[in-house]
Amino acid sequence: MLKRIMVPLDGSLLAESALEVAARIAHASDGTILLLQVIGTPGTLTPYMYSSDMAQSPQLAHDMIEMEQEKAETYLAEIARLTILAGIQVEAKIIAGSAGMSLVDAAKEEKVDLIVMSSHGETGFKRFVLGSVAQHVARHSSVPVLVLRGDEAAPLSASPDPKHLSHAITALVALDGSKLAEASLEPAAYLVAALAAPTQGTLLLNTVANKQADRAKHGSEEFMRDEAKKYLIGISERLKGSDIGKLNLAIEWSIEESKDVANALIEVAESGKASESSYEFTGCDLMAIATHGRGGLQRLMAGSVTEDVLGSTNLPMLIVRPRIEK
Repeated sequence: MLKRIMVPLDGSLLAESALEVAARIAHASDGTILLLQVIGTPGTLTPYMYSSDMAQSPQLAHDMIEMEQEKAETYLAEIARLTILAGIQVEAKIIAGSAGMSLVDAAKEEKVDLIVMSSHGETGFKRFVLGSVAQHVARHSSVPVLVLRGDEAAPLSASPDPKHLSHAITALVALDGSKLAEASLEPAAYLVAALAAPTQGTLLLNTVANKQADRAKHGSEEFMRDEAKKYLIGISERLKGSDIGKLNLAIEWSIEESKDVANALIEVAESGKASESSYEFTGCDLMAIATHGRGGLQRLMAGSVTEDVLGSTNLPMLIVRPRIEK
């Protein structure tokens, strides 16, 4: 369950665009939203904020940090009173440090279930650029991260009512036959169920088949497709027999054939292009992917594929870093 949701803010409207999606999730799961803002320390302030005078005067640096703290407190208090957050338990936290690592550490310390953040953002001092911060958080966070496109028409923000969407939600879940890639299944299921409520959401289980590699390994494209289909159907049946099966979700599958995994995932998710699918669809509302993967089908949902997709798609992305048992 997604009961505790963290939204990083930096004072920009783009960063605040994540609030509507976070509110929708919190309403559906009866969850809590943690508003978090990172302020600079003398070692992290930009030249705009940290002058040579401050370097020579510890008191001046201290006063500057206090001013940032007070400004952040006022800002977060105003955000907490927004109509879109009415009826939701809202907490606020301010931490000092570098944005990326501070967010990762805070999510773990606060026992957050999900981070919802925009992929772009800026302040007057340009100290919190969410493009690079989102990439850092997605790469290092042990907590699932939903990265939104603040500069695009977000398909998850299509309704004026924060409790309900105007259409059902479909999420593509990228799989490669490995347990590591499958780590995204549970977070994706609960996310889609929350976003789609009260209507039924859809999980689209997808794998990308490399015809050339599989022909060399198996000697038959038909065998490759049969193995991929068998794997996806098996995952679908397993999910339906678990607690996920109790959610208001349809579970479908699709197979795409390509040597370029990242591009194939984007085409399936954005345009509905698939070599084979269990149902007809024209595209998805978001993508879910693990940052690592390896295994039977050798599709390698590696960190590089995740970052390639994150850097190219206009869709929101749920990024999950699997726990690797030592």
